[in-house]
Amino acid sequence: MNKKRVGVVGATGMVGQRFLTLLNDHPYFEVTALAASPRSAGKTYKEAVGTRWKLKSEMPAQYADMIIIDAADTDKMAELCDFVFCAVDMKKDEIKALEEKYAKAEIPVVSNNSANRWTEDVPMVIPEINDAHLEVIDAQRKRLGTKKGFIAVKPNCSIQSYVPMLTPLLKYQPTEIVATTYQAISGAGKTFNEWPEMIDNVIPFIGGEEEKSEQEPLRIWGHVENGKIVKADAPIITTQCIRVPVTDGHTAAVFVKFAKKPTKEEILKAWNDFEGEPQRLKLPHAPEKFITYFEEDNRPQAALDRDIYGGMGVTVGRLREDTLYDYKFVGLSHNTLRGAAGGAVLIAELLYKKGYFD
Repeated sequence: MNKKRVGVVGATGMVGQRFLTLLNDHPYFEVTALAASPRSAGKTYKEAVGTRWKLKSEMPAQYADMIIIDAADTDKMAELCDFVFCAVDMKKDEIKALEEKYAKAEIPVVSNNSANRWTEDVPMVIPEINDAHLEVIDAQRKRLGTKKGFIAVKPNCSIQSYVPMLTPLLKYQPTEIVATTYQAISGAGKTFNEWPEMIDNVIPFIGGEEEKSEQEPLRIWGHVENGKIVKADAPIITTQCIRVPVTDGHTAAVFVKFAKKPTKEEILKAWNDFEGEPQRLKLPHAPEKFITYFEEDNRPQAALDRDIYGGMGVTVGRLREDTLYDYKFVGLSHNTLRGAAGGAVLIAELLYKKGYFD
């Protein structure tokens, strides 16, 4: 198999590091370029990262001596790459401009950033849920004037801890959803060494997170119409997002009210049976089972369950009827795997299988 050549833009950050570990020995893709800010350009990857390698696993040896390219040098990246992953730390308008620059240089972009999540013709995808949104890429290419280049994005990491569980229940017409997310410090790109004030602490605010958590599910559940993604009108969603002293894993406490209330058995069956294109296509990073339910009262737990199926599965437990809402449950997802780099790699695997990189 001829592997697609891939570049990682923003390779020195935590999500960039995750990309490199996930792409190590990948069956479809080979990392041929690393890009970052001008201050890192010209250095080896090992020099640029220095002491800031944030993952428990060691830096894969084959990347250590690769020379960092300036992320703005799309001409050089076009020589080396068939497509790129993008996870940069820049202002939103700068990210949007950079990603469009890559796309117009005929380099498809699979983005971890939020800048293009609400661009009308950019698909924001959880592959098991709304892979049909990829069809909007044809309209995007017409707008950009490209034959190959386009942008696809993954959604916010926090919604992965409850949107997968709610999706197979849409047939029961949920009307109101309340979700409180308890989010790991890696969601801010931090470790406890870098953020000691998080030890023995809870911070009840994460900038911009609640708006994303309330609105992005509606876009995921929307549809493509006239070359644009139209978000769903319902259900009403309200959230609170809280930073907690956990390394990895976002937990969500969810309450939901239905127009057509299902039985508990119907909900459990819907979760157990739910699968999507990644499972049907047996993509390399697709979890064998998308949603795993725990019967134990004290599960899921971040420390025990975040790494299920290599961190690409989501887990749920404590489903029970509620006094104010119809049901409540607790969900969990790995925020830097399913919620960030892993989710983007799964999108790329789906794009590859569907021929969008050809």
